[in-house]
Amino acid sequence: MSYTLLIGNKNYSSWSMRPWVLMTQAGIPFMEQMVRFDSFGPGSTFKQALAGVSPTGKVPALLDDSQRTANGQPLAVWDTLSIAEYLAERHPDKALWPTAMAARALARSACAEMHSGFGALRSHFPMNIEASLPDVGRLVLRDQAAVRADLQRLFTLWQGLLAASAGPLLFGTFTVADAYFAPMVMRLKTYGVPLPVDVQAYTDAVCALPGVQAWMADARQEADFLDFEEPYRLAR
Repeated sequence: MSYTLLIGNKNYSSWSMRPWVLMTQAGIPFMEQMVRFDSFGPGSTFKQALAGVSPTGKVPALLDDSQRTANGQPLAVWDTLSIAEYLAERHPDKALWPTAMAARALARSACAEMHSGFGALRSHFPMNIEASLPDVGRLVLRDQAAVRADLQRLFTLWQGLLAASAGPLLFGTFTVADAYFAPMVMRLKTYGVPLPVDVQAYTDAVCALPGVQAWMADARQEADFLDFEEPYRLAR
């Protein structure tokens, strides 16, 4: 199998972080192709680079060179949930989902909730790994009830899973769920959100994962400053 994973800027692209961390942490080899953000307009370099590769024109996208479409192109798998499920099918030995059926159902439910929910939190706390914005975090928490509600739901979700598994990760050992929530951990860190003790322990465990450490290191080295990804700063 020969995989290519198309991603956006590591500092900003929360969606790209999920499959990259999943594959890196699980030891699934792949080639990385970064498509740097410039804008998301139809004539942007970003959109042009993805034309004919990702049918949605978005990242991430996984190309599997060992599987070919009718026109001879590598199979493209897009959307983070689809990529996770595809990799789990292709690599059953990696146990990307929990092995127990009930736990697997919970893990899928948690990922789906992350995929479609927490809109206020994601909107007001965009991922920005290089930045440290605790003052912004305090103002958002003071003024945005929807963000406070999202955080309460997030903490409740994590605490329930951690209590059932005894940690240190959501299902004990690393799974898709931890890769899926890794960008949320980055947000909590950037904006200095106060955390319950058990949630803090979980975020520390996620940050200590080699796959997450590698992504964070690369994100901090990026020189790009994109104003459309920076609602709170004028420069680095």
